[in-house]
Formats: sequence, C-alpha cells, structure tokens
Amino acid sequence: MDTKPEQETRCTRCHRRLRNTSPDGLGPKCRRMVRKAGRSEQITRRYKPHLVERAVELLEQGGIIHLRDTGKNRVFLTVSSDGGTAYRTTHSACTCPAGLRSKYDCKHRIAAHMIALAS
Repeated sequence: MDTKPEQETRCTRCHRRLRNTSPDGLGPKCRRMVRKAGRSEQITRRYKPHLVERAVELLEQGGIIHLRDTGKNRVFLTVSSDGGTAYRTTHSACTCPAGLRSKYDCKHRIAAHMIALAS
C-alpha cells in the first residue's frame, strides 16, 4: 500500500486548516467576514454598486491572492477579467489600466478594501 499524505489546505486570510477546499481560498468564517464587509456602509456609500458586485464576484472566484504585508498596506495579486493578466493591488492603488487612469476605484481595489475591512 502506498499512502501519500494529503496536502493540507489553508485559508488564504487567516491560515487556518480547511476541511474542504473552496475556489476563493477562504474558510467559512473568513468568507462570512469578507461578505459582511462587502455589505458595510463604508463600501456601499463609497463605491458604485456595479463595481462592488464585480469585486464580490472576483473574491468568490478566488481572483485575489495575498502577496505580502508592507507596514501599512497589504499587497495582493489580482487577476484580470479574461484571466490572462495579473495586477498588484492594495486598497489604495492598483496597476490595472482602470486603476491607473480612471477617476473611480477599480474592482480590484474594492476587493482589497473588503479584505482589509474584514481583518
């Protein structure tokens, strides 16, 4: 018998061990906290509703990955809509075209802000 140890899956936010894997990489408690942050007044009053919906979709599909913490910001790697490009994102800046040129915040920044509010 060849028994291989199963690879341990951990929550991308709190690093707790997960029993079941999920596409977003979050455990049930962290997912609940991020969703609650997405419905918070800070998010709903500050951002456009269609961008908040796209940010929630990005989070649910696992399109945002925590890279590192820099003293005041958390840096994330976020995936583009077509899945071909990745951008570096914090809740205050993003390297995507919309984040560089637009006067409104992009969905990547909104998703990073949701995660920051959840912690």
